[in-house]
Amino acid sequence: MRRTTFCVVALAALVGLRPMDAASAQAPDAAGPGVPSAMAGAPVQVNPAEEVSDSPQSFWDILFAGGPVGAVIMLLSIAAVALVIEHVVTIRANVLMPPRLGEEVRGFLDAGDLAQAEQRCRQEPSFLAFVLGAGMAEVDGGWPAVEKAMEDAVAEQSARLFRKIEYLSVIGNIAPMLGLLGTVIGMIFAFREVADTQGAARAADLAEGIYLALVTTVEGLIVAIPALAAFAVFRNRVDQLVAEAAYVAQHVFTPIKRNQVIGRSGAPTPPPLGGRS
Repeated sequence: MRRTTFCVVALAALVGLRPMDAASAQAPDAAGPGVPSAMAGAPVQVNPAEEVSDSPQSFWDILFAGGPVGAVIMLLSIAAVALVIEHVVTIRANVLMPPRLGEEVRGFLDAGDLAQAEQRCRQEPSFLAFVLGAGMAEVDGGWPAVEKAMEDAVAEQSARLFRKIEYLSVIGNIAPMLGLLGTVIGMIFAFREVADTQGAARAADLAEGIYLALVTTVEGLIVAIPALAAFAVFRNRVDQLVAEAAYVAQHVFTPIKRNQVIGRSGAPTPPPLGGRS
């Protein structure tokens, strides 16, 4: 009887202690070794500064991450902006064809005062003044010589303007090539890391080279696209202004053309311009 009672008490004690032992065994595992069970459910706090420390802080960090190739691309961007500003200021109708210059020169030519017309052109050096001056220098050779001189002057001045805006096209073509160069350099860095680690490189080890490749590519495109767009705009503007200047020059020399045509038809020829014999 005593043995039976002892067995029952011992069995009850084992059954009552088993859940407590399981709970106490799981608590340290959940909280980790050496951590009190009361702190097992506490949330882990992460410092936000540590999360952002590895990422670029601003747009300028991304630009300067391109290395030497990125620095060259940035210099090209500064040159492109300077050229655009200069072209906006100089390639205008008021600059290439000063207001009232054509009308005043035509009035002097109609009055036969060639010297005054040449003086008026020298007062306002411009595209139109150069063309008119070239034509007036060949007045003694007749209208064909005047027309040929003006055509040559228009071709020369338009070529000068096209050479002036051609630098934007050069920048627009060089910038993406430099971006491609930076891409190749970045990929070389990435694959060199793979070679140094014998294929055991992690993604974090390759990120620097790939990042350099992508940054230089983006920088080259950012410079090239606006530069080529600006070149197209200024090219069309130069074409338009050159055509207008040629038309104005033809209109200015209408009195000379008319007098020489009348002279060929047998009508009385007016006195020479400026008193030339």
